[in-house]
Amino acid sequence: MKPKFAKLLCTALLAAALPVWAAVSRDDAAAIAQQQTGGRVLAVERMDAGGRPAWRVKVVTPNGEVRVIVIDAATGRPM
Repeated sequence: MKPKFAKLLCTALLAAALPVWAAVSRDDAAAIAQQQTGGRVLAVERMDAGGRPAWRVKVVTPNGEVRVIVIDAATGRPM
């Protein structure tokens, strides 16, 4: 195997092995939580939810209640 090809192959295999952290962006997670609650987003943070990447979205609802919505970073579904 030629060194250049071996290096390219190793790079490709490593890139394929690296997990993509989130298919759902921070802005997408905020929009999902806002749509679910009808509230205003206060903060969005990355988190680990039982071994799955997720977004923790803090919102204040129209009636003043502060809620935390956890959004699956892979699917965009509330957990």
